[in-house]
Amino acid sequence: MRNMESKGKLINKEEEDEMEIFGYSLCRWKLALAAVGVLCTGGFLLLLLYWMPEWRVKATCRRAPLRGCRVVLLRTTDEFRVWFCAKVRVVLSLGPTPLQTPTHVAEKMANGCDGHVCVSPPEEDGEDRKRCSQAHREEVRYFTHHSVKYFWDESEQSFGSLKGLDEATPCSAIHTEHSAGLTKERQDYRKLFYGVNEIAVKVPSVFKLLIKEVLNPFYIFQLFSVILWCTDEYYYYAAAIVIMSLISIVSSLYTIRKQYMMLHDMVAAHSIIRVSVSRASQGIEEILSTDLVPGDVIVVPLNGMIMPCDAVLISGTCIVNESMLTGESVPVTKTNLPNPTEDSRAPGGELYSPEGHRRHTLFCGTTVIQTRFYTGELVRAVVVRTGFSTSKGQLVRSILYPKPTDFKLYRDAYMFLLCLVGVAGVGFLYTVVISILYQVEASTIIIESLDIITITVPPALPAAMTAGIVYAQRRLKKVGVFCISPQRINICGQLNLVCFDKTGTLTEDGLDLWGMQRVEQAHFLLPEESPCHPSLVKSPFVACMATCHSLTKIAGVLSGDPLDLKMFEATGWILEEATEEETALHNRIMPTVVRPPKQLLPDPQPAANEDMELFELSASYEIGIVRQFPFSSDLQRMCVVVRALGQKRMDAYVKGAPEAVAGLCKPDTVPLDSERVLEEYTRQGFRVIALAHRRLASRLTWHKVQNIGREAIEGNMDFLGLIVMQNKLKQETPAVLEDLRRAKIRTVMVTGDNMLTAISVARDCGMILPQEKVIIAEALPPRDGQTARINWHYADALAKPTESAPAIHSEDIPIKLSHESLEELQPTKYHFAMNGKSFAVIQEHFQDLVPKLVLHGTVFARMAPDQKTQLVEALQDVDYYVGMCGDGANDCGALKRAHGGISLSELEASVASPFTSKTPSISCVPSLIREGRAALITSFCVFKFMALYSIIQYVSVTLLYSIQSNLGDFQFLFIDLTIILVVVFTMSLNPAWTALVAQRPPSGLISAPLLCSVLSQILICLGFQTLGFLWVRQQPWYEVWTPHSEACSGSRGANASPAANGSLPSADEHNIRNYENTTLFFLSCFQYLIVAVAFSKGKPFRQPCYRNYLFVTSVTVLCAFMLSIMLHPTASIDWSLELVCVPPPWRLTILLVVVLNALVSVLVENVLLDMVLWKVVFNRDKPGGNRPASSSSSSSSSSSSHPPQEALDGWRGRPRPTLLGCRKKPPQAKYVHLAQELLVDPEWPPKPSTTTEAKAGPPHGNGACQIVTLT
Repeated sequence: MRNMESKGKLINKEEEDEMEIFGYSLCRWKLALAAVGVLCTGGFLLLLLYWMPEWRVKATCRRAPLRGCRVVLLRTTDEFRVWFCAKVRVVLSLGPTPLQTPTHVAEKMANGCDGHVCVSPPEEDGEDRKRCSQAHREEVRYFTHHSVKYFWDESEQSFGSLKGLDEATPCSAIHTEHSAGLTKERQDYRKLFYGVNEIAVKVPSVFKLLIKEVLNPFYIFQLFSVILWCTDEYYYYAAAIVIMSLISIVSSLYTIRKQYMMLHDMVAAHSIIRVSVSRASQGIEEILSTDLVPGDVIVVPLNGMIMPCDAVLISGTCIVNESMLTGESVPVTKTNLPNPTEDSRAPGGELYSPEGHRRHTLFCGTTVIQTRFYTGELVRAVVVRTGFSTSKGQLVRSILYPKPTDFKLYRDAYMFLLCLVGVAGVGFLYTVVISILYQVEASTIIIESLDIITITVPPALPAAMTAGIVYAQRRLKKVGVFCISPQRINICGQLNLVCFDKTGTLTEDGLDLWGMQRVEQAHFLLPEESPCHPSLVKSPFVACMATCHSLTKIAGVLSGDPLDLKMFEATGWILEEATEEETALHNRIMPTVVRPPKQLLPDPQPAANEDMELFELSASYEIGIVRQFPFSSDLQRMCVVVRALGQKRMDAYVKGAPEAVAGLCKPDTVPLDSERVLEEYTRQGFRVIALAHRRLASRLTWHKVQNIGREAIEGNMDFLGLIVMQNKLKQETPAVLEDLRRAKIRTVMVTGDNMLTAISVARDCGMILPQEKVIIAEALPPRDGQTARINWHYADALAKPTESAPAIHSEDIPIKLSHESLEELQPTKYHFAMNGKSFAVIQEHFQDLVPKLVLHGTVFARMAPDQKTQLVEALQDVDYYVGMCGDGANDCGALKRAHGGISLSELEASVASPFTSKTPSISCVPSLIREGRAALITSFCVFKFMALYSIIQYVSVTLLYSIQSNLGDFQFLFIDLTIILVVVFTMSLNPAWTALVAQRPPSGLISAPLLCSVLSQILICLGFQTLGFLWVRQQPWYEVWTPHSEACSGSRGANASPAANGSLPSADEHNIRNYENTTLFFLSCFQYLIVAVAFSKGKPFRQPCYRNYLFVTSVTVLCAFMLSIMLHPTASIDWSLELVCVPPPWRLTILLVVVLNALVSVLVENVLLDMVLWKVVFNRDKPGGNRPASSSSSSSSSSSSHPPQEALDGWRGRPRPTLLGCRKKPPQAKYVHLAQELLVDPEWPPKPSTTTEAKAGPPHGNGACQIVTLT
């Protein structure tokens, strides 16, 4: 029973937002007990329950079956294990599910009843209940979490998210069951479940935001501190903290509300419009888009619209701008969903999927620019998803409810705070014991012991930690990089691998036509530069170039895919589209017509008589595009059906990837040397597109073509030849990749292009160096009784002759162990390349090889959008910090999944990516990493400084407590406002270093160098404060200070304090004014400035602190002020700061102690730690530290091909000196362990012409494999 209770059922199984669900019901005695606890704790328990949803539910409810529970507790199944709770609500409905028609509705429809469906939530008034009492109602239970409704599913005995027609709906049912539209009764019934169709981003009221902000634990702690300080009569300091907190709250409220309003405005634009819907047998009705439900059939108007929902086209064609979702500004042609009942070749049982059928789906938020249709048959689409279930709704949900940021820095920060709380606990006990020994009153003991906690845990820490991130965000904005997730800037400082899309990212967005190579009688002709030649004007090759595209005219300007545009412009042909008036005059859809310019056509002979005029007319040449099958990344091709003017039969043209097109052609039309020719082009980095043609049967009428599936057209074709496009590298690409390579940051190419083209581009841009080998992994799925296998080929050997000798000799195989000793172990120099199909097979059948392949995988070609995301996840699984840079077209998923996603799109798709560059250049990648490193180091510096600030003040107060003294109100005020705030916000201003270096900053605070840094400075400050405290008590003039003390009698005059002149009250109630207090105040103030300078590290991640002019000025001014009040005291300042007069020799002694303290702190931090411990003991990322020179030089050239240097240091380097006999810890990252294992694995990398087979066995045995060498 206990085990059953500890594990809940899963909802959203195997999805990104998978959660466990637990049922609870209200328990009265627990509720009463919790109320008593709240009263007894003065409301603190209520705050605790507010912060902890799990505790809140368990403290007031008892476990109950999900079937009858009133509250559900949800826990995410990811690494964060976040808890949420939700209240279960009940509605009264005529049926349990929205997509099934209740019998009562069916009866009313059959009887022709026009009334509304009777549905009533329990909150409605008595009349509604009475009106519905005669109907057979049932309770439907649901809860809402993150804007998604979860309804009770009786069959599953669990709650499930509400789905539309996007799941488990056959394509045939879209046409047969849903194409007629819904009656008003069915729409009302479904609306009860789906609710209003809108993506509502509610802007919270200022009061609600204020309450939420004020109840933050940080502000509650500050409130507790203020109350405590007021009790101890520290009114000025308490007032200053209150004012600072109010300013912080107001600015925070302004920022949060502004972000909500921006998101609200972005979403609300055009979200509510009037739409026309088809009513079943009741004609067309105009309604508000908020009333739409899945199953409604909307009529898309001629002039287009902004889609208010996700809908699938069932008739007509649309041209859509999807930039809001994909970042691709190129218009996309959407065609109607093929009807399996009209096309015998179409798969009848195929289920509809918005992603799988995206070429037929109109997504919410996208703009329909134009429509094309038959006369009398409107452009219609069936609504499949509404509200937050739509693609746009899911995008908005990801912004409203982001996943927690998992970064070691933040986890360590909480651990460090807990350590400070532990230190505060020690101080608490110390204060209690000391006060009891001095027989202090109980009330004073409580106040002073609690006060030590407020000193140890700095209230300004969260604000101070974000300062570096805010400054980095501003600097990024100046270079055109915008950020919607500032916390990710720190994470970018840890990036050690960056994935790049190819086209539009590494290379120019557009393609140039290099030439073409036609095929006649299964033989390649010589390459030709241009198709603009009269002899080619009526050839099928040029006709394919002129028609096989998805171009359209928008406002008279030709627009579409850049490749299509270049190809069509190369022909010199003219494209004409029918106007709305012309379309309305015809019974059929008016096709897009293309024709060559008159100068390319042969001159017609003048007609001798009127009878010859008809012949003269036929001399003109036009081709009408009857049907388009848009480009599919899965099929890697597009197809069109056309008819030339005056021809009775139609033609089909196909354009796409050569390997895909060749497979559709008759074998006797494909040249035997096609693979060799293709390889020659792709090796040179050209993008190659194949063309094919087929003459269609005369029985195919215009109407049949509109409803036929592409499978019936694409087959038995004639191979026409190749178009060769040149995709030039961007000018900055090689230099940027060289910077990343020198910084030991791996680069990976993820593209949808041909593999050999991608390998060629990778070599051209320096991603793969000339001397490095490329191993192609060609994975084949199981078939014909054979298991899955991977064939290994070496790319450089594919074109070598194989008649007599093997293509690759054994000496060409990359050698890993060049020497016997591990000291001189050389890094491997090889890269893996594979296509999307192979990647899918390897993921399914060779899971144990995935980490090994991604460790050295550099080129991933023909990758689908979801496979790019899977690759990012696979790299993250071996502990890489992954960056992703793409143009936003097919990279949205990968951009969101990566630790640092950078979109090069200026469009609204940038909301899917944490970072957006306004200039389409990868030069933003090094800038982002440099700023990330600077922000990360700044966070470390600020955290260390704030920790030292707390400890320094803690030491001062603890020492003064031993004599029943404390720091004064204005002393606290001066330290916290004048020193700490100024220093914190100016020390964060150091700009990033100008170049990327091979070292990476630590990822967490709990690391040996940082802990040594903090602990050493704590000991130094503790030592010098203790020295000052004890030394002043040993002075000959020392006595317990009173207003009439004579320590400064020899120096009375202008500089004498008012205390000495008797102008102060005769008694110091809190014993603030004494020699110990004055000594520790001066020492501690200088210590704050000393550690600030010591911790302000510059090179190699930030500019030197002397370049931070505001910081230098602030520290200089503060030092000058402190020296002036210490060496030349002013009566008014001494009186305000509650300082006492000490003899001038003692002031000089304090100055000597300060100088000695500064020297020791700076030397320990910058010499002992940085130059000795960091390099010798910790030696984290230093390239070539203590290695032989030969090893260092040989490895530097191949750093891009293997993991960062630290992966191999433990194996290649000489034995390191140890400190206090401690051995160097093994590396923690998985990829480092794996790299070390592979260095001594004799079977890795695979040898050429070998095959890895999946071991035959039960399904759970997938991934086990064996090596078989082919003969």
